[in-house]
Amino acid sequence: MSKAERLFNLVNFLRGRRTAMTAEALADSMSVSVRTIYRDIQALTVSGVPIEGEPGVGYLLNDKSHLPPLMFSAEEVLALMSGIDMVKAFTDPELSQAAVTAEQKIRTVLSPDLKYRAEHSPYYIPTLKKDKALRQHHWLLRLAALSKNKVTIEYTDGEGQNTERVVWPLGIMGTFGNWMLLTYCELRSDYRTFRLDRLQSCVRLDAKFETHEDLSFQHYIQRHIEPHSITS
Repeated sequence: MSKAERLFNLVNFLRGRRTAMTAEALADSMSVSVRTIYRDIQALTVSGVPIEGEPGVGYLLNDKSHLPPLMFSAEEVLALMSGIDMVKAFTDPELSQAAVTAEQKIRTVLSPDLKYRAEHSPYYIPTLKKDKALRQHHWLLRLAALSKNKVTIEYTDGEGQNTERVVWPLGIMGTFGNWMLLTYCELRSDYRTFRLDRLQSCVRLDAKFETHEDLSFQHYIQRHIEPHSITS
């Protein structure tokens, strides 16, 4: 957990309390040391967050002060919650858990009306058991793209032909109904895309690759995607 996340969580713990909370109790709740809590309390106080209290007694947000809340419209809440549900359903377990904690943070700052809207969304995006293998591929490929490790894939194309290739995973693109892995394919010496649901296997290699101005995720998007995009 980063310091920014920790400070955010600390403020939220105190925001929901009517009585003082000791540094020891805060430390237990956040799985950090008491010394870390003391340092974080000092950092928040210096930055202007109105925390009252002292060591041995406890800490409390001044109820006469006002912390500016995050303000969302009903449509923004719907967009955020739908996006979070998509991450939970369609990406890997690690990102799915990050989406869960992000949702918890968002819900802490919603008004009662917006909380009701978040809980009564007209969208339902299920996480299906049959997608378990796909989600594992997603996880491996995401990490390989971030660390720039080459990957060996076994792939079945639309005509049922099986191939094995060494590719450079540049990024993952979401299209309607499909995830596409964008790669530089060593067999073809060019960009190639592969549907994740047609991957039979993928293995992350120790060998690294390097991108440059004319061979990168951004280069492909600018050349092939953005000219056809309504947001370009």
